[in-house]
Amino acid sequence: MSEKKAVADYGLPERLPTGKGRLPGFDGGWVEKPIGKIMRIRKERINPKAVDNVRCIELEHVEPISGRLLKWIESKNQKSLKAVFTAGDVLFGKLRPYLKKFHRPAFNGLCSTEFWVLTAIDDSISNNYIYYIVQTDRFLEIANSTTGTKMPRAEWHLVMGIAFPLPPLPEQRAIAEALTDVDSLVESLEKLIAKKKAIKQGAMQELLTGKRRLPGFDGEWVEQPIKYYGAFTSGNGFPLKYQGKKGGIFPFFKVSDFSNMGNEYLLSWANNYIRQSIAKELNCNIIPCRSIIFAKIGAAIFLERKRQNAHDCCIDNNMMAFTVNEEGDSKYLLYLFQTIKFGNIVTATALPSLSGKQVGTITKKFPPTKSEQHAIATVLSDMDRELESLSAKLEKAKLIKLGMMDDLLTGRIRLIKYGEDYDHDSPHQMVAEAPIRYSNHNEAPKHG
Repeated sequence: MSEKKAVADYGLPERLPTGKGRLPGFDGGWVEKPIGKIMRIRKERINPKAVDNVRCIELEHVEPISGRLLKWIESKNQKSLKAVFTAGDVLFGKLRPYLKKFHRPAFNGLCSTEFWVLTAIDDSISNNYIYYIVQTDRFLEIANSTTGTKMPRAEWHLVMGIAFPLPPLPEQRAIAEALTDVDSLVESLEKLIAKKKAIKQGAMQELLTGKRRLPGFDGEWVEQPIKYYGAFTSGNGFPLKYQGKKGGIFPFFKVSDFSNMGNEYLLSWANNYIRQSIAKELNCNIIPCRSIIFAKIGAAIFLERKRQNAHDCCIDNNMMAFTVNEEGDSKYLLYLFQTIKFGNIVTATALPSLSGKQVGTITKKFPPTKSEQHAIATVLSDMDRELESLSAKLEKAKLIKLGMMDDLLTGRIRLIKYGEDYDHDSPHQMVAEAPIRYSNHNEAPKHG
């Protein structure tokens, strides 16, 4: 089995470029070197008008954290001085380094002088390994010891002195290859999620308008205002003295709770809870479970977040709820709400606002029966569940990379033999289920 396969199976990505984790078959000594003796900055600058037209990379062309190149431009259209890079160099954005912009180009070209163009100091060091060094917390922490407030820039004289453990070249290459495999897995999951989202969007446009009917359903769709299927309820004021409590039967949702982990699809967790006696004292409207909740005041309207509540709850006066009656299917109405851009119908004042009347009078075509609404909602819910599962795998893959970069970039932990029943053909299982065992690698890095 290849070293690449072993690491992918064990899924241990921020430890590799630190030496805490070792790949099977590597036990040579590590040396500790300052960054300035591992990599250097290419100093060549050039007027893009003075050379043949080549690809040029600007800071905004690199996606933060992932390192992916989003686009490039032709150098012939540039006027300012540019830095020169060759294929395999490492670009690190020195302007606002907290944005974590780094890239490993596969072609020769030019780039903004706001990048450091990094390359190995000699043939004993792999540029691919350097690419992962610049992603470590240790490197980024020093790079963010910046000068300037509005336009902070990393200072090379601070970074070049950082001591960093370095394995022999063959192990550098294997570690970089393993981390590249995890990056590829993350990218493939992101592409799959984007594809599935596009498919769901297309399905919503067809199923929620009657352009496509599910098998077994016929009859003309009927035109109705949204208010025909339910009622709107505004939230209540929430005095500060009652906030911050975790005990109580009613979650009291505020706009900020939309961002809570676990609330991506369903409002399940609140930062505040109240007892029934407090709800009565505040004269709160109790919002029934599976209502549709959204922001009605301020910039939060334009975020277009519409969620159902998992439990009976209260909401603050910056929010509104739509409770579906017996005529409609609540999940179908939720998907329909998600197709309506509230930002296009708000009252245009200094403080944007939205009323139940504005939303309720919107007229749409609806399936002639509640059962068809339910069937459509079921199809879209299945798509949501698939997206939720893929998103969980993506987050796990990202965490695995962080774990690998913490373990295997220090050389203190090495991987050992895995179980025989493991299915090596499933990349998702590779991330989610691979058994992990460690043995301490006690040899301290040598100073060199």
